[in-house]
Order: sequence, then C-alpha cells, then structure tokens
Amino acid sequence: MVTQAEGGSAGRARRPARAPGRVAAVRVALTAWLGRPLASFHLVLAVFGLLTVLGLVMVLSASSVVSFRTGDGLYTVFIKQLVYVGVGSVVFWLALRTPLEKIASYSGAVLIASIACLAAVLTPLGATLNGTRSWFVLGPISFQPIEVCKLALALWGAQVLVAKRAVLHRYRHLLVPVVPVALLMFALVMLQPDLGGTVTLGVVLIALLWFAGAPLRIFGALAAGGVAGVALLAVGTEYRLDRVLSFLSPEADQLGKGYQAVQAQLALADGGLFGRGLGQGPSKWDFLPNVHNDFIFALIGDELGFLGCSLVLGLFAMVAVVGMRVATRNIDPWVRMVSATLTVWLVAQAAINIGYVVGLLPVTGITLPMISSGGTSVVVTMAVFGLLANCARHEPEAVSALRSQGPGRFGKLLRLPAPEPYKPPKKRRPARPSAPPRAAGRPAGHRGAPPQELRRRAGYGRAAGGAPVARQKKSRGAPRTAEGGRR
Repeated sequence: MVTQAEGGSAGRARRPARAPGRVAAVRVALTAWLGRPLASFHLVLAVFGLLTVLGLVMVLSASSVVSFRTGDGLYTVFIKQLVYVGVGSVVFWLALRTPLEKIASYSGAVLIASIACLAAVLTPLGATLNGTRSWFVLGPISFQPIEVCKLALALWGAQVLVAKRAVLHRYRHLLVPVVPVALLMFALVMLQPDLGGTVTLGVVLIALLWFAGAPLRIFGALAAGGVAGVALLAVGTEYRLDRVLSFLSPEADQLGKGYQAVQAQLALADGGLFGRGLGQGPSKWDFLPNVHNDFIFALIGDELGFLGCSLVLGLFAMVAVVGMRVATRNIDPWVRMVSATLTVWLVAQAAINIGYVVGLLPVTGITLPMISSGGTSVVVTMAVFGLLANCARHEPEAVSALRSQGPGRFGKLLRLPAPEPYKPPKKRRPARPSAPPRAAGRPAGHRGAPPQELRRRAGYGRAAGGAPVARQKKSRGAPRTAEGGRR
C-alpha cells in the first residue's frame, strides 16, 4: 500500500521536467541577438529613431500654444522643428557614410572654423537672445556656434591624444595643446556669456582627459576651475543670480524668481502615473515658460505621466549602454575615445536638463537632446548619432560581416560603403646609436682610459731607452727544454 506522501513524491518524480520559462527564453533570445555582428548598429538606429519621433510629438504638443499666440498659426514652431530635423537627417546620413579617417583628418579645420565663429559672434555680426550674445540670425534661421564647438573639440581632442598616447604619462604632452585650446573656447563662451554652453564644453574636455587616462589630481584642478567659472557666470548677470537663489530657496518667491522651478515640479506631480493625455497638459498655457525648450521634460510628465518620464530615462540609459558597448568593442583607439566621449556628452546633457527640471540642479538653460525645440542643437545631436552609428559599423565583427556578407538591408537602403578594417600604425624601429669617435692612438675597447693605463693593461713596460717592451710572464718552475726536461 502506498501512502499519500509516497504517492505524491512518486508523482512528482514521474513528472517531466518543466520547459524553460518565458523569462529564460527571452534572455536567451536577447543574448543571441546581442551577439550578432551588427547589434550595436541596429541599437543606435533604434534609439535614434525613437528619440526623433518622441521629440517631434512633444514639440508639436508643447509649441501649439506659443504658435497660436504669435498669430502665425498653430504649427509654426513645429514646422520649423520639422525642417531642422530634415536637415539633421541629411547630416546624420553624411556622418554615417563618411569614412572615419576622413572625419579625423578634417577635425582640425572644423575646430579652427568653430573657434572663428565663437569670436565672430561677439562682434556686431552676432545677435543677442535671452541675455546672451551667442547666435547668428539670418532671417528665420538662427545658428549657435557653441554646439559645433563641442563636436569639434571631441573629434580633434581625441585625434591629438591618440597620436600622443605613447607619451601621455608626461603632463606636458597630456595637457598641451588640448587644454589651452579648450580654455580659449571657454573664455570666448564666457564672454557671451553662456553658462549652459560652458558646462557642456567642460563635460567634453573632462571626458577626453578621463578616457585618455589622466591622473585624478588633474580632475581636481579642473573641477576647482570649473566651479569658479560657473560661480562667476552665475553672479555676473541678474537673471542667473535669480536662478541660483531660487534653487537654494524655491518657496521664498513662488510667484517671482522661483516661479518656473515650482511650476515644473507641479506639472510633474499633476501628471501622476499615466498623465493627463497627449495634448491635454495645462502647463503649456502660460503656466510654465519655455515649455517647448528647456522644460519640455515637465510637459512630458504632465501629459504622459510617470510612464512617459520613465520612457525618456530608459532611452537615454540605452544611449549610455550602447555608446559604451561601441567603445569597448572597437580596437581603433580613436574610435574608442570618440564614441565614449560623445556618449558621455549626450547623457550628461540629458541628466543636467532633467536634474534642474525636477529640482536637483539650478536652471542652466541646457536643452534635452533630440526632444527640446532648437535648430542647431537638433542638427548637431543628429550628427553625433550618425558618428556613433558609423563607429558601431567599425567593430571588428561588423567589419568582417559587412565585407563578406554584403551591406545588409540598412546598408543598401542608405547606400553605405563597406567599412575598412583597422590597420594599426607600423612601429618604427629605433635607430642604432652610432659609436662616438675614438681618440687618435687609442685601441678599440678602451675609450675612456689614458694611454699609460692602456699600456699597463696590455702588458707593456719600458726599456732603459724609453721604448716599450712586452713583459715576460713569470713561471713558478724552471723552464722546460725542447725534450721536455728541466734545465
């Protein structure tokens, strides 16, 4: 007779093994997909497409009220943003298909041109908007050169540091000429004055030095100088000082200096979990100034709720993961440094924008990449994504697959050439040092000894007349005769 316990145990023993669960199956499928040669390239394209669509939708929702109040129609700002996205798409395609060697070779010329634009914007050619003289305005088109300067510094700085990587352990080679050029750019930007541009330019410089392997004491000095510069810019103008004071005590003047920060937090709180619905947020009706530019993340929380904010955070987290994946899977040192620096720049800019919207940082006027309304920022950010996608196609496995199996769907659609494999530079053999000339009359092998010492070592003496004669070696016994006996 079998008891209930024994029957239960026997039944459990006879059951077939459970099939792997859905979570394990998804994990296996995801691991297999990430192991494909072009996985990084496809991930960059996916994140880029999602951020572009989300940005256009939110700009359309946020700018409708502003466009209506200007009297030019409901879609004036959105159409302008759509035009900038079209231009950025062309720039994205050019950055994606241009060989990286050519981009690196042109980085110095682009840097010189961007510095010249920074200097020219301080002349009467520049225009003043929002208290800063940092724009070129040509009719309906505006251009901000600081955005191009960030990209030029990242590309040129990586090229210089990679070329000098064998001597970067010396401070002179590590800091010169990257840091002096960056300080020149800082000075020109601070003269505008543009606090947000100065901060993001500093992020690019710190990322370059970090991935070049600079010691920590250099970052301490840069941090001290950066804090001093930010403090100088903050107290240099009245509205920036008001922003700092409102950050320190936002509830002291809720209808004045702290109005924008308080309204942003109220918009995030009113959205709840699912939000009020797309286009239904009341914060854009003059409750929150600049909602389509700097504070568009607050409108996302108001209309799409916590889920919409989580989507934005997840997309930028994916940018960080994919960018670092591209950097670690490449073997070209310039590609590694460029992809890592550009990734840090994008993620840090998004973190600063979200940080001051939620009240963790003072307001600095930095836009949310790919989502905020803005012409130059959107075009340059799309160029950065094109460079990241180009770097992803230069991973060794991706290069092998593209050159052996063809360009693939996206390669055919975008007419992308096959990437060239990385060829490390040939190591130069050190030239053999030539022997110093010997002094006249000295035998080889004894360059430093005086003539008397050389004669003594060679076994020479002097006769009575002064002529050198060879010394006879003393033998302990009597000399042997030719027959082998002793004399």
